[in-house]
Order: sequence, then structure tokens, then C-alpha cells
Amino acid sequence: MSRGSKAKYTEKQKRKAKHIEESYKDKGVSEDEAAARAWATVNKHSGGGERSGGSGKRKSLSEKSRARQDSAKQAVATKKGRSRQGALENKTKEELLKEARKRNIRGRSTMRKQELITALKKYPDEI
Repeated sequence: MSRGSKAKYTEKQKRKAKHIEESYKDKGVSEDEAAARAWATVNKHSGGGERSGGSGKRKSLSEKSRARQDSAKQAVATKKGRSRQGALENKTKEELLKEARKRNIRGRSTMRKQELITALKKYPDEI
């Protein structure tokens, strides 16, 4: 089940979450997981509850809009298989070598981990 009070959400946001939750349930996702995904989606699209008061975190409409756009761009990049910032640094050298092999990066076998990261960032789409 989703956590926290939903009192700060507008009726429109609540309807949207309910609709999304039902859609996930129809696809066979458990009730708790469906609710969590639905509220995460609503939060992603709208930046959280839009009714006034309480949280102490005030964002202007333009800041909320910019955050939504950035989130959407990151989601598209992830869907297209592009790595997130810092994702390469979290991989092992073996994983980096495998990725470099896929991209046919020359000299990869003699490269150190940091050199592999640099090369993979330099040639992101070379396959």
C-alpha cells in the first residue's frame, strides 16, 4: 500500500492515481505494487501534492515544471538504453570491458577502469 497521507493531493490527482492503479491491476500487478506505481507516476507528472500547506518544501510552478521535464528526459534516455550519469562508475571493470566490446572500442583490453569509462562516454553510440 502507498505510504503517507494523500490529503495534499487534488481530486484530479487522486482520480488519475486510481485510474493508473486499476490499469496496473488489470495487467496482473499486485494491489500494493499497483498503488505504489500509481502514486509514483502521479508524483512524477505533477511534482507531488498540489494543495497548499504542510510540507515546508515550496517550489514555484516553473520549478515543478522544470523538474517534470528533466524527469521525462531522463526516462526517455533510460528507455533508449543510454546510461544514467554515474552509472558507468558503478560498473565493474569486466562489465565496462563487455560494453566496450559491444561498441567495438579499440585498445580496450589494455585500458584501466577510468580509461574505459572515458572511452565509453566519448563513444556512446558506436556499435
